[in-house]
Amino acid sequence: MAFTDEELERYARHILLHEVGGQGQQRLKNAKVLVIGAGGLGAPVLLYLAAAGVGTLGVIDDDVVSLSNLQRQVIHTTPRVGMLKTDSTAAMLKDINPNVSVETWPERLTADNAMDIIGRYDLVSDGCDNFATRFLSSDACYLAGKTLVSGAVGQFDGQVSTFKPHEKMADGTPYPSYRCLHEEAPPEGSVPNCSEVGIIGAITGIIGCIQAMEIIKEITGIGDSLAGSLLMYDALAARSYTAKLNWREDNPLSGRNPTITDLSAHR
Repeated sequence: MAFTDEELERYARHILLHEVGGQGQQRLKNAKVLVIGAGGLGAPVLLYLAAAGVGTLGVIDDDVVSLSNLQRQVIHTTPRVGMLKTDSTAAMLKDINPNVSVETWPERLTADNAMDIIGRYDLVSDGCDNFATRFLSSDACYLAGKTLVSGAVGQFDGQVSTFKPHEKMADGTPYPSYRCLHEEAPPEGSVPNCSEVGIIGAITGIIGCIQAMEIIKEITGIGDSLAGSLLMYDALAARSYTAKLNWREDNPLSGRNPTITDLSAHR
């Protein structure tokens, strides 16, 4: 699939990179990425993937744009308050890059639709704001054999990792899953959300941009994957560090004797 003259100009800075080049840009053009949540994390992920030329972007979110979103959810604008976030997102992405196909899912990710929706894409980005959806997306991605790039933020900090437990490391050990990091979700209401404790807007941009970079790396095959590692960033200390994640052979999803073999537990 050849590039048009307009695409060659648009992606010139990528194509100049030895690590990316025309082949890497073609992989981006052919890729299909699902982004769960068009909020603080999903916004920079979607903006930079569209700008990078990812051919198909799916976005799933059942919420509408509110004024309080705009402090951090930079994909939305003041005139779009009250609009479905999926519609607002599609309009912005088309403005950035009309070459990108945007598929909208104005609904919640559930046990009933997760396998069908996730199965349509090559890779999934999760930037949701609740543990129930994080565990659902992780379990569904594993069962569908899809790589998941997951981000999470607190008031002034955040973390990113790539999960591909359906693949194995060089030594034959499976990559860890999200359930190797957290076996079960914490009790509902035990972890406050940003509407209760606040959040500095820029932290979502930092973490979301890291997610976008990791997705681009996974698609193009450049650099070192974050699979098997957890990158953490502390904005107040201006410090980041990476911790190793190990496959837990007793984890209930991708361990030696898995007890999670479908999404029935999420219903």
